[in-house]
Amino acid sequence: MTIPDVWARIIALFLAHETAGGFPATTLRARREHLEHLARRIGREPHEVTGEDLAAYAADQKWARETRRGRRATFRKFWGWALESGYVMVDASEALPKVRAGVANPRPCPDNAYKAALISARPRERLMLRLSAEMGLRRAEVAHIHARDIEDDLGGWSLIVHGKGAKDRTVPLPAGLARELIDACGTGYAFPGNDAGHLSPRWVGKLITRLLPEFVTMHALRHRFASRAWREGIDVFVIQSILGHASPETTRRYVALPRTAERAAIDRLAA
Repeated sequence: MTIPDVWARIIALFLAHETAGGFPATTLRARREHLEHLARRIGREPHEVTGEDLAAYAADQKWARETRRGRRATFRKFWGWALESGYVMVDASEALPKVRAGVANPRPCPDNAYKAALISARPRERLMLRLSAEMGLRRAEVAHIHARDIEDDLGGWSLIVHGKGAKDRTVPLPAGLARELIDACGTGYAFPGNDAGHLSPRWVGKLITRLLPEFVTMHALRHRFASRAWREGIDVFVIQSILGHASPETTRRYVALPRTAERAAIDRLAA
């Protein structure tokens, strides 16, 4: 279903503004999808949308809490720009209530599911699996790996990871994984494709998710990494740095605490 021309034009102008501001392709793609979904269903031109219209649209969607948070962020950003630029006279997004962050519910990929996926994976998929499970990389971070991102420094191999929000970080790279990655990259991308020279993050996620059990996604491998790291006694701030989180509170949402840890704590305090 195509979107109305007036919506297509204003969305393109908004995304051009965001591109000029240096926002990464993954963010731009998400915002385009959010706005185009709205444009197909709202039944009004942008300057006609009221707060009541936008709130009714949001209320009619069966979104998870984090999805609602993401959509609200996009609409706040879009209407703020449109109002400042003179394309609308009212900021309809002000009618949207704040959405609280959900309670931490980490869902690490089970070990047996990960091992089964490694067995059934093709070579490039196996490499994707390992990068996510052994280094905690997001699907977009896996998709963007290039030969120039692999460094041999005094401490060993490292990988420059192009993270969320255009924030790069350097993560130590195990020697064995480094050799596989160097072979895969050659002089270019580790996973070449048609998205600016590499596979799209969405396709990387699809390749891996179809190797895993139903309702287990590639992101669950990142949860698995965080949970295993915590169980091995690695400091939460180190885990936060490796994962590229802005705060340890975010990292906590990835760590599944074993029941044995809770029981041990109660037993120690009761002694």
